Amino acid sequence: MFQASRARITAVAAHLPPNYRTMDEIRAKITETGGYAPPPGLLEDLTGVRGVHVREDGENASDLAVAAARKALDEAGLKIDDVDLLLFAATAQDLIEPATSHLVAAKLGASCPVFDVKNACNSVLNAMEVAASFIAAGRYRTVLIACGEVGSLVTRWHAPDRQALLRALPGYTASDAGAAMVLTAGPAGEDDPGVLSLQFVANSAAWEACTVAGGGTMHERSVHDDHTTLRLNGDLRQGALDALPRILAGAEGELRAARAGAFIAFHQIAMPQYHEMLDLFSLPENRCMPAVAEHGNCAAASLPLQLVKAREADRIEPGDTVAMLGVASGFSFGLALVRW
Repeated sequence: MFQASRARITAVAAHLPPNYRTMDEIRAKITETGGYAPPPGLLEDLTGVRGVHVREDGENASDLAVAAARKALDEAGLKIDDVDLLLFAATAQDLIEPATSHLVAAKLGASCPVFDVKNACNSVLNAMEVAASFIAAGRYRTVLIACGEVGSLVTRWHAPDRQALLRALPGYTASDAGAAMVLTAGPAGEDDPGVLSLQFVANSAAWEACTVAGGGTMHERSVHDDHTTLRLNGDLRQGALDALPRILAGAEGELRAARAGAFIAFHQIAMPQYHEMLDLFSLPENRCMPAVAEHGNCAAASLPLQLVKAREADRIEPGDTVAMLGVASGFSFGLALVRW
């Protein structure tokens, strides 16, 4: 007889490259291209971010994902042969084809089925939904989610004028990072740990507001190539506000539970957006963490990174309810409630 299982997060890990680029160094790099030279302190004032992590030369999205995946497997006490399904979930990719999950699997020595889950900065959250669904259905028992973000590749270094710099502003907080989660099947009792609920909303009419038109981590480009940089083409904030009534109506109970939880992780682009999220969703600031100020925008790795930092600070304990709020260009919103 089939017995329902609940996906539980057995391990979560992050990998941050040791190279760190300050906002002052970013300003100098922009100035060197001969375009608009932002005045000292402007980037820090606009973003509230001190700097970003930068990969080693030749390091790809798959390498960052593999580094985090190894940490997560070690934490879970598992070997790669114990994994039934591997999902690569990120905004970045090594190549257009094949799926980056194959490169991650090859580097880890995995022989299980693999595929990519891609939905901008909500990629990991959507991968959690896929993993939790498969586990609940009894299809797989152990799923590894691996994420590798190479945000430094979407930074626009040549800005001909101030307006171009402002359109490219999100790219200056983009950080390189790896993250991973191991989800395993467990009992689905009322008080058992695991993924309690997942809710998603999309406002796809806003897809043009923020784009990266092309590229992958192995694709060379020049500093003047505008197609592979992160660009604000419209009001991304408005896309979120347009979807807000549906978000509030569709996830009212989950948002109440999120506010009451021990810790709330949410996607962070810069400090002004961090404070706006607190206001929009009435989130208690003492249960959130402004990781973006030190680590930059880690894209889909942002939520796992915050969980790692919160655990290190003893802000998450067994039995706690943890909320994960994802926002992504496209526009999409996601909310996961997890009992630790």
